[in-house]
Amino acid sequence: MSMIRMRMGLNDAHYAGNLVDGARMLQLFGDVATELLIRHDGDEGLFVAYDDVQFLAPVYAGDYIEATGEIVSVGNSSRKMTFEARKVIRPMPEAGVTAAEALAEPIVVCRASGTCVVPKDKQRYTK
Repeated sequence: MSMIRMRMGLNDAHYAGNLVDGARMLQLFGDVATELLIRHDGDEGLFVAYDDVQFLAPVYAGDYIEATGEIVSVGNSSRKMTFEARKVIRPMPEAGVTAAEALAEPIVVCRASGTCVVPKDKQRYTK
């Protein structure tokens, strides 16, 4: 399993009310996939396709998002992966300009699954 945690900034906000574009979660999943492939095969590989993407809750500038992923199936060159993004910290502007809270229960904001490929000649690790 691999994990990345990032704070969404105003530069990530794409819509009114500082709402972050859902594509930003897919970008995080791509970074997680890259790490998983490097650790598994010694190569970044290529993301071929998502076969399922579910946006489950809004993400806003100031939210901290934790994205995780794991390889769930390995073929000759294909790697099937699942991903989940959770909001773990949110800003609390009603309590003050710099106020924030760590959520006792993270909020799942996105789930996805997809397939990456590492060509056989690029696989440096034997499993």
